[in-house]
Amino acid sequence: MSSVFEFDVVSRVKSGTGAAKATRRKGSIPAVIYGGSDEPEMIELNANEVSKSLQNEAVYSHILQLNIGGKVQNAILKDLQRHPAKDIVIHMDFMRVNMNEKIKVHVPLHFINEATSVGVKEGGVVTHSMVEVEISCLPANLPEFIEVDLANIELGGSVHLAELVVSEGVEILALTHGEDHNLPVAQIVKTRIAASEDDDEVAGETEADTAAE
Repeated sequence: MSSVFEFDVVSRVKSGTGAAKATRRKGSIPAVIYGGSDEPEMIELNANEVSKSLQNEAVYSHILQLNIGGKVQNAILKDLQRHPAKDIVIHMDFMRVNMNEKIKVHVPLHFINEATSVGVKEGGVVTHSMVEVEISCLPANLPEFIEVDLANIELGGSVHLAELVVSEGVEILALTHGEDHNLPVAQIVKTRIAASEDDDEVAGETEADTAAE
């Protein structure tokens, strides 16, 4: 992991809608942290600090360090609720992690070499079937993302989950359920223009053959 995300967190005493609104009015975000051997704990985070951190995609797939009253707890972001009409976070859920126990996390897929791939040069277009994938690993092995290299994918070809390159100790959970879960991640398909040109070419050949007869 190349980035470290630390948040100074304050414990909350009051719960309920009214208390949550009061927390937001003072520029904080109500949240809860749960998991492990400790009881769930109501907390709040500085909204500006959270907003800056969320600009980095890695925060969604990183071990976060929450400093709660001088005690640092390792956690992952499990859920984030946004206001339906405004671009603001209104609640967050964190799950504690044990650095010696495997966790299940969704990590983003980064597609590379799309524009220069064989299939695109042949007139195709890339379609994505997934933008993230669920993995299992120890917290120390958690990747920021998984790369999907499309450089050598031909027109009509695809990349499946089993072809993704992951670090040692990282397991793609879907693949543990059998061959039928080896789903496509991305494909390179014909564009409508390319398909139309092929149809016109076939039609032209047919007309020529008919004239020759």
